[in-house]
Parts: sequence; C-alpha cells; structure tokens
Amino acid sequence: MSRIYTRTGDDGTTSLVGGQSTSKDSPFIEAVGVLDELNALLGVARSLSLPDGIDEIIHIIQDRLFLIGTALATPEKAAVRHPGIRDTDIREMEERIDEFDAKLPPLQQFILPGGSQVGAQLHLARTVARRAERRCVALSRTTGAHSQALCYLNRLSDLLFVLARYVNLLDAAPESAHQP
Repeated sequence: MSRIYTRTGDDGTTSLVGGQSTSKDSPFIEAVGVLDELNALLGVARSLSLPDGIDEIIHIIQDRLFLIGTALATPEKAAVRHPGIRDTDIREMEERIDEFDAKLPPLQQFILPGGSQVGAQLHLARTVARRAERRCVALSRTTGAHSQALCYLNRLSDLLFVLARYVNLLDAAPESAHQP
C-alpha cells in the first residue's frame, strides 16, 4: 500500500479477508473491532512498568488476539486459511492462571477494579476481554464457528484478573473490597 487511506470504506463498507464486502457495523466487524480495542489496551499496559515475565505473556496474548481477529474476518468460503487458537494456547493460559493465582492471597470477597496504574489497566483490559467474548458469542450463533476463540477469550479475562491482582500485590496497592 502506498497510502494509509484507500477511500474504499467511505460508503460504510469494508472488506473481509478474501475480498468479500461487508458493512462496518456487521457482527464480524464489531467483534474484530472489540478485539482490536482490547489489543490496544494491552499495548498501553505494556508501555507501563510490568513485572518480569508479564510483558512477554501480554505480547503473546496480543499475537493470539490478532489471530482470532484474522480468523473472524475470514469468511468460511474464502480460499485463504489462517491459523487459529490451538488447544495448547488454552492450556498455556490455564497454566499461567494457576501459576499467578498460587502467588496471591485467596479472595475473601469481591474486589473493586483499581490499585496501581498497571493493575487498573489490566482490570480495564479484563472488562474489554469480556465484551469481546460477548461479541464473539453473538457471532458464533450465526456462524457456529470459533469455539476455540471463545474458550481462549473466556480464559483471558480470568488471566487478566489474576495478573491485575498480582501486579497490585507487587506494587503494594491494596485491593478495595466491595462493600455490600
């Protein structure tokens, strides 16, 4: 591409992988857009001071989110196929959840999102991960596909919750308890 703008979307449509045109407010584009927003939020988290090892974990997550978005934007009839989420990706995420959760005090009550700047950013990313999951669930009702992506997004919000708690613990940023 010689220019960043193409003018092809000026009529409210965009192209899926393979060239098929769709409305910019289609369920496909809505799901891909929320994944892009989540990826950008994780980029903000990476720009902050992250504890050792967490930057690499988030970088891998960003890569996987890109794969999910590409798979969603590829119609089943397209000649091009892209790798999606694998069982090993989900198992690795579960291992990370267990690893970091073991370093945390047990939850005694619901906590409010917040803490340190990094912790709050990871809590925000967690909420957007849940929204991405909801958009992908809605999309799966019409396409019936992407079950691995749904599983990955479900685990991702859990991992982001645990990572937010972990960085808050390291930063000595106390968790605020919900007061019923």
